[in-house]
Amino acid sequence: MRPLLRTTLALSTAVLTALALVPAEASAPPGTGARAAVPDLRIRTVARGLETTWDVQQAPGGRLLVTERNRARISVVRKGKRHTLAKLSKLVWVSGETGLMSMAVDADKRFLWACHGHMTGSGPEVMVSRWRVDKKWRKVAHRRTIISGLPSTSGRHGGCRLLLERGSDALLVGTGDAATGTNPRNLDSLGGKVLRVHRNTGAPMSDNPYAGATTARRFVWTWGHRNVQGLAQRADGSLWSVEHGSYRDDEVNLLVRNGDYGWNPVPGYNESVPMTDQSLPGEQQEAKWSSGDPTLATSGAAWVSGAKWGDLDGTLAVAALKAGEVLFMRFDSSGTLQSVVQPPALQAFGRLRSITAARNGDLLITTDNGNDRVLRVSPR
Repeated sequence: MRPLLRTTLALSTAVLTALALVPAEASAPPGTGARAAVPDLRIRTVARGLETTWDVQQAPGGRLLVTERNRARISVVRKGKRHTLAKLSKLVWVSGETGLMSMAVDADKRFLWACHGHMTGSGPEVMVSRWRVDKKWRKVAHRRTIISGLPSTSGRHGGCRLLLERGSDALLVGTGDAATGTNPRNLDSLGGKVLRVHRNTGAPMSDNPYAGATTARRFVWTWGHRNVQGLAQRADGSLWSVEHGSYRDDEVNLLVRNGDYGWNPVPGYNESVPMTDQSLPGEQQEAKWSSGDPTLATSGAAWVSGAKWGDLDGTLAVAALKAGEVLFMRFDSSGTLQSVVQPPALQAFGRLRSITAARNGDLLITTDNGNDRVLRVSPR
């Protein structure tokens, strides 16, 4: 599916640093439904002075946790003030697209998970660590490795998105293929996969498709991915991923147990092949949304919830890096795309990396331009 043409909105520098209060209305793709009315959006900068901001998650007491990929730093932001929760430069390997990336937070138990690059004696990898945070959210301790051995080469296609699954003890880990053509379809490589592990022990979940295996495939939930950048769980419990395409076809996928998503860039690393190659053996899962050519560099995603969002309630909000926008996608109960809305008010902040749904229904968005900020978006 081709992306919609974007409406250009000229905003002054003052608006970029304060509030953007802009009404919008956008059309659905042809044949997919009626026009969707977008509420006026209030956009506030709640943190600034950051660099290569990768993720934002909520903590108690109005605190926000923020990762910066290249600085390998986790910050706590509260009432506009930032302090360093963890400086991880001695632990985190930074190269290219890999560094300190996604987080997951259990605010009640004060556990924090982070996905990051790591240098071993035999070369680089990507891994997931867990820490316990103190009661004042001032420092972390008791690091535990949850899973390691996610492949890495130059740092290209490092993934890596985390999601705590509701209704179970699972931690989902979306990984990149490390720009190695054989990884996505090799079930014993952790690259190009969505993994499902116990969030505290790192053991494979007992209902994983290969849970009884003794090799790395025991962690695999889905496979055949290129570079998973977003994970989100819908209110109905279904799991969804967002994936970078090659020169074409960014994807939003509905994840099914043991699903093959069809990326097979061989021989070598041949990026001219389809993102979902239906000529491969077995059944490949088609994307529920695809950008077509060119890509938008879709990244983080969150489901929108709350009557205050009007026609956007129940949509999947997807951030885009290259396109510098947010796409609100509506899917029906079977996963069929109904409409896509791209509010002009969110096209004024450059590259957008991550989206998190706050407890009150607001959206938290990180920019990724070099001199970065965290935005809080709510209907006015």
